[in-house]
Amino acid sequence: MSLLPSIAICEQARLSRDARFDGRFFTAVKTTGIYCRPVCPAPAPKSRNVEYFPNAAGAEAAGYRPCLRCRPELSPADGLWRRSDSVVARATRLIEDGTLDDAPMSALAQRLHVGERHLRRLFVDTLGVTPQQVQSTRRLLFAKQLLSETALPITDIALAAGFRSLRRFNDAFVGAYGLPPTRLRKHADASQIEAGPMQLKLAYRPPFDFGASLDFLRLRTLPGIERVGIDHYARVINADGAWLEVREWGKGESALRLSLHGVNAINLPDIVQRVRRMFDLEADPSAIHAQLAGDALLTPLIDAQPGLRLPGGWDGFEVAMRAVLGQQVSVLAATTLARRLVAMHGRPVATPVDDDLHSLFPTPEQLADVDLISIGLPAKRAATLNVVARALRDGQVSFLPEQSLDEFIARWTALPGIGDWTAQYIAMRGLRHPDAFPAGDLVLRKQVGGTDAITEKQLRERAEAWRPWRSYAVIQLWRAASTPESNRE
Repeated sequence: MSLLPSIAICEQARLSRDARFDGRFFTAVKTTGIYCRPVCPAPAPKSRNVEYFPNAAGAEAAGYRPCLRCRPELSPADGLWRRSDSVVARATRLIEDGTLDDAPMSALAQRLHVGERHLRRLFVDTLGVTPQQVQSTRRLLFAKQLLSETALPITDIALAAGFRSLRRFNDAFVGAYGLPPTRLRKHADASQIEAGPMQLKLAYRPPFDFGASLDFLRLRTLPGIERVGIDHYARVINADGAWLEVREWGKGESALRLSLHGVNAINLPDIVQRVRRMFDLEADPSAIHAQLAGDALLTPLIDAQPGLRLPGGWDGFEVAMRAVLGQQVSVLAATTLARRLVAMHGRPVATPVDDDLHSLFPTPEQLADVDLISIGLPAKRAATLNVVARALRDGQVSFLPEQSLDEFIARWTALPGIGDWTAQYIAMRGLRHPDAFPAGDLVLRKQVGGTDAITEKQLRERAEAWRPWRSYAVIQLWRAASTPESNRE
């Protein structure tokens, strides 16, 4: 299977600089040895001098270097395939989480329950490159972004990119790009590296309604931990008082601006991945809409709100606690309970940022055995919170990216007090799975049924045509409800 569009489509997209194909393929120029995004503003090379690759790793494996003008490291990810439950998709998510930085290929294959040779063959057949080549390109392009956008010392950049020594980083960089990191930094526009907090550009494929994502998160704001303004999201991220802020980049750019305060460089990859997943920056709206627009109910909703994304959570445990608190109550009631939970058991940071940002969410260890009835919960629901905390603490359930949706739901519904709706909701926002589907949701059944709510079975049958993007149908239907998302956490 090849992920590369046809040569004719690639040619047309390259010559017209079609932004819809940004990240879906890369253009390599034989005469210069450079590869570019299809939206590169440089003069278009002659077709006979061009070859196409479905990913940056393929171009680099063939000996091409990334363009300094269009910066391939800023291209939006091709989310069309990588969010599925296929072995290659799950392996890619593990690689993005840094699995191969500290472990051999055999460990990656073992986590996916496949043989090492079989895994390598799947990658070559699907992506045209090996897992190690995917990892190498990921690390080097992230380092290139840090060199271009930050004033971090090169030693810190090497660590942030997953290299355990500066020598290894320099050798890898020179081997791949033909110049040392210090030379690349000289090409960076110093005027773009502003004084103050570190800022990174996180690209996405438009349309993206950032305001709608903020609206969703604002209803669920936890004071002390996060702040959701009209145009930004801010959050404390560690016990030392490090924090982040996310807002639109502006200037017509399809990107978010991630500002980081007091962050250790080695934590940058994890933070960037969390933010990208929280705001669903891997989504491919055109592919999602093409699948859902076949439904007469969803078509006008998508036309009215084409930029809706699947709002994730910063931490899976936090999402799970919120989901249990939201069982059979409104968002307002669930948020009130969550705020009480944080007020009683939140972890104060050593250096508070301000009156709004001074705490961290409790850990599973903290909530595993504590009495939670005192925050105003029925005894059974308080016990369920303890069960979930112990299950995560002991590894009975997790948010590891190698899980399929079915495996995730089976593990969570095996816990006392966790039904299908709760497990599916946690999968939507905690696992960030695009096909999670809480079919028992009353708002969804009313939205689809009209005057009378349809049955759960009827809704599941209707939603078969929405696969593999059922979670996006949920967000559209919740948004369209007369009281958007008001009946569920």
